[in-house]
Amino acid sequence: YDIPDDRWSPEILQALELDPERLATVQPSGTAVGPMRADLAESLGLASAPLVVTGGHDQACGALGVGLVRPGLAMDSTGTAEVVEVALETPVLNETLYHGDISVYAHTAPGLYLAMTLNHSGGLVLRWFRDTLGREEMREAQANGQDAYELLLQGASPEPTSLLLLPDFAGSGTPTFDTASKGAILGLTFATTKTDLAKAILEGLTFELRLNLDLLKEGGVRIDELRAIGGGARSELWLQLKADITGVPVVAPRITEAASWGAALLAGLGAGHFASAAEASEQTVHLDRWFEPDPERA
Repeated sequence: YDIPDDRWSPEILQALELDPERLATVQPSGTAVGPMRADLAESLGLASAPLVVTGGHDQACGALGVGLVRPGLAMDSTGTAEVVEVALETPVLNETLYHGDISVYAHTAPGLYLAMTLNHSGGLVLRWFRDTLGREEMREAQANGQDAYELLLQGASPEPTSLLLLPDFAGSGTPTFDTASKGAILGLTFATTKTDLAKAILEGLTFELRLNLDLLKEGGVRIDELRAIGGGARSELWLQLKADITGVPVVAPRITEAASWGAALLAGLGAGHFASAAEASEQTVHLDRWFEPDPERA
């Protein structure tokens, strides 16, 4: 796809001998396509055929759902993986981002673009730790209606651990994309506790985040604020750690499942409830937790 010209690339299609007529018509996110086919609606158990509206990549929907409607705002989505999206006024296509395997593509908010980084492991490292070494905390959490992750991190010091964790449990993502890389934990002693290990996982993942943000900045991408979504956004300890290590203010919205929220906003746009994607986001996204970098721990 030719991003600057917003069309299927004639050069690539010609090189691959592909007929452009065989490709879908590209429409902006939030465009009303028409009613769902009656047979599909019936197969889904729907009483009537709903309106079909164009959506977007899940992370791009998350970017809309957390209010990335002006350049300089960034999203940090921590779920199974950890993904950063940064809103751009124009596509930033240069050697720095190219060699860092940074994706740049159209935003679900028409007129803007997104630069994306990826850490394959993300929250999966924490889940592995919980499932492997936190079974006692899982039982306690289930019995008392608590969160096992919070129990594992209970009593963690705000100061850095003496451990260094490389979070490449599924290879590395951007900016190296080394599928052969493996995870590692350095600095273990007999004094190391389970809580130390849990905190070291957060630190290792956040240093990986810092690595990607530094590359984006080197490539000319401005990052004024990091808006956190996904399961990781529930941990205030982690959000403060992200602010301290990256040196960027971190904000969490009231609704952290922002990808679903962004998709719903696009549906509302297509149905005529909003004049634009930016208006939909600005009217419905509410931020309620702020974390400023602590210079003493940065």
